[in-house]
Amino acid sequence: MSERLTETEAVRGGSRPGPAGRMPYGRAAHGTPGTPGATGTLVRLDQLLGRGAPDRPALTFKERTLTYRELAEQVAAAAYGLYRLGVRRGDRVAVYAEKRVETVVAVLAVAAAGGVFVPVNPLFKARYLARLTDDCTPVALITTAERMETVRGALTPNTSVRHLVVIGETAAVPPVDDRWKITSWPRLGEPGARPVPGADAVIDADVAAVFYTSGSTGGPKGVVLSHRNLLAGAESVATYLAHTEDDVLLGLLPLSFDAGFSQLTTALARGAHLVLTNYLVPREVMRLCARHGVTGLTCVPPLWMQLAALEWPREATRRLRYFANTGGRMPAVTLTRLRGHFPQARPYLMYGLTEAFRSTYLDPDEVDRRPDSIGKAIPNAEVLVVRPDGTPCMPGEPGELVHRGALVALGYWNNPETTALRFRALPGGVPGVRQELAVWSGDTVQRDEEGFLYFVARADEMIKSSGYRISPTEIEEAAYATGLVTEAVAFGAADEQLGQHVVLVVCGPCGTGGLRQAMARELPAYMLPRRIMELDVLPRSANGKFDRVELRRLAEAGS
Repeated sequence: MSERLTETEAVRGGSRPGPAGRMPYGRAAHGTPGTPGATGTLVRLDQLLGRGAPDRPALTFKERTLTYRELAEQVAAAAYGLYRLGVRRGDRVAVYAEKRVETVVAVLAVAAAGGVFVPVNPLFKARYLARLTDDCTPVALITTAERMETVRGALTPNTSVRHLVVIGETAAVPPVDDRWKITSWPRLGEPGARPVPGADAVIDADVAAVFYTSGSTGGPKGVVLSHRNLLAGAESVATYLAHTEDDVLLGLLPLSFDAGFSQLTTALARGAHLVLTNYLVPREVMRLCARHGVTGLTCVPPLWMQLAALEWPREATRRLRYFANTGGRMPAVTLTRLRGHFPQARPYLMYGLTEAFRSTYLDPDEVDRRPDSIGKAIPNAEVLVVRPDGTPCMPGEPGELVHRGALVALGYWNNPETTALRFRALPGGVPGVRQELAVWSGDTVQRDEEGFLYFVARADEMIKSSGYRISPTEIEEAAYATGLVTEAVAFGAADEQLGQHVVLVVCGPCGTGGLRQAMARELPAYMLPRRIMELDVLPRSANGKFDRVELRRLAEAGS
């Protein structure tokens, strides 16, 4: 269905011919990711299924549980079904569905067929879906019957999508038009699967996925990830979180969010059990933790704030051995409350970016000594702090965080200009040798004398006021420390005299005068918010983070 692309086009979704060596599912498929040709090496993402004991639970959604054997069988059947539809190596397949068993089977089946999966957040509407499909030109789209009207509104008459695979009751699907052919999910994965021709040629350097980031400025960008990126990331994170086959992880975050997808891959990497849920209310999280004996829980700060406000019964925390934060700074007061709820659980404070999957984590043993730190580099990565010219910063000197290693993505889909800006070689290297590309994060950090890193701000979020560069994180922390707010987001607004002044949007019956007065006891005058706006609920992005773009719009509309 797609023509073979040249080596220079690989970042746009093509792949290069590679040696055969398809691994069977099974216990023999163990090995170290990223070393093509070695016996037992994992090459494709779907081969992670071989890490689990065949009869142990792999995946649960509501009342349905699949063992590793059953999950592998369904993935193999769906992969062959995609091949029958015409999906070939390097073809993109968008997966637009909420978290459920079929969604996991779909993304792994695309990988098994040699294709490139594109997970789409199920909360997104037609406008976003249209932009995404126009950008990455998928040949097939897997969705649910409930989303068919959205799909029909998003796909233009000249869409690249030729096949729709529909999960759920297809009787409710509108009549077919000549833009595509509809296949039901049972039909796609019907018995009789055979090895997919051509999948043996896939190597771990080939493109496996395109993850679209929401971004704080501009439109979403498609981050291109190889099988090696995903396998190395799974191994690295599963190592420092110490996952084993006895772990039960609760999948709260979207699979279209790199941290949510990491919960799937790190569970499979150790043969653990992943419980899927489409987050509704905080108390449902407690119920699922109690029911399944959850041992690992990863959330973003807004969700942790809600969970910290609950009273957790013993049955919900009895097996919890760690909780992890990603997607932004966890307020100190929230961390303190969570440690009180989960006294036996180890807290992991993590930092990452989609372009490198995950970059740092703070060893739980260091949390009391340096709770503000984002830690050190994860296994199999090096994280540097550099000046604009690429030379290393001294301890305490702010600089840009640069990540190098096996987890660095291949670039941005169909966006060579932005790729060239963010993926660059470091100065130095061996003359005459092609230089390794690192990802320049755009985030400002600093390192202490012992090598621990501290987040300062994103380059596009720094507030510049009266000649000062102000981190919004510092202002937000000061607001939380007053105890008067439950949520807070700070940003800069244009100011003719100051350049920018500080705007603070909060949730909580704080009284703006009292809040500003309380913050003045901790912050210098130039950091105090000129304006404080109260909202009943702070808007969030589809990944659960605070939606800074929408908050700016609301602040401007109300000014």
